[in-house]
Amino acid sequence: MGRRNLEAEDIVRYEEDGPKVVLLDQRRLPDEEVDLECRTVDELVVAIRELAIRGAPAIGVAAAYGLALAAARGEDVDAAAAALAGSRPTAVNLTWALAEMREEPTPAHARRLHQEEVGRCRRMAAHAAELFGPRSRALTHCNAGGLATGGLLAHVWVDETRPLLQGSRLTAWELETAGIPHAVIVDSAAASLMAAGEVDCVVTGADRIAANGDTANKIGTYSLAVLASHHELPFYVVAPTSTIDLDTPTGADIPIEERSGAELTTRFAARNPAFDVTPAALITAIVTEHGVREPVAS
Repeated sequence: MGRRNLEAEDIVRYEEDGPKVVLLDQRRLPDEEVDLECRTVDELVVAIRELAIRGAPAIGVAAAYGLALAAARGEDVDAAAAALAGSRPTAVNLTWALAEMREEPTPAHARRLHQEEVGRCRRMAAHAAELFGPRSRALTHCNAGGLATGGLLAHVWVDETRPLLQGSRLTAWELETAGIPHAVIVDSAAASLMAAGEVDCVVTGADRIAANGDTANKIGTYSLAVLASHHELPFYVVAPTSTIDLDTPTGADIPIEERSGAELTTRFAARNPAFDVTPAALITAIVTEHGVREPVAS
């Protein structure tokens, strides 16, 4: 199989034959590009929970297709929505997409929502590109590879993003596909690279942005924000408006997903929060499809 277009429908799509939701199984990347077929909402819930698809906008789109699947199968749409919303509680895109779909849970509506989200992400990336100076060197955390567009970046430092290695598995794969120079680093190398003057900015995504500008993202993001502040480097959060949750006042109110300790070790007791919260005061700018804004911290 050839390399896929990362913006194409084969990342996540709805097929009438079945019916089913088909995902590019991110658990198999970068070694294999394999489709995962979800013929029931329960199968899709497991796929989202087990990170077969991840990234806040993508799981929102998957949830939209999931509600269309439930309706097509004659299942209880409210029960399906509750199950999908509970699969990844930190990412507000899930509940946003489900709310958008509630009145019209059809494949056509889900596809419109999908295309609208693709458009938002493209505009968001264009605005983000304006922040980079010529030949910038950016450091990314988690899966932010697709934001490195436009040829402005001389180099991208891709931290591994422990414990599930979304950086070294997914971001590096995306950058390689796009032909953008990059190198994988262990998470703990970020401080030394900043101190050596080899990083010009830090770019991350967000799974939820609170009303005051605090953001929740993959665990370890807060640490990078503190390091960037100490080294006087800009720290940019890039996320579509579907990630903004005005009903959540501050980051302290964002539910943080706790994943199984077995992802870290099967021998010892472990704590495994999937996300942390970065205070708005540490964020240089938040970029959405509407442009670049400084967060307003309360």
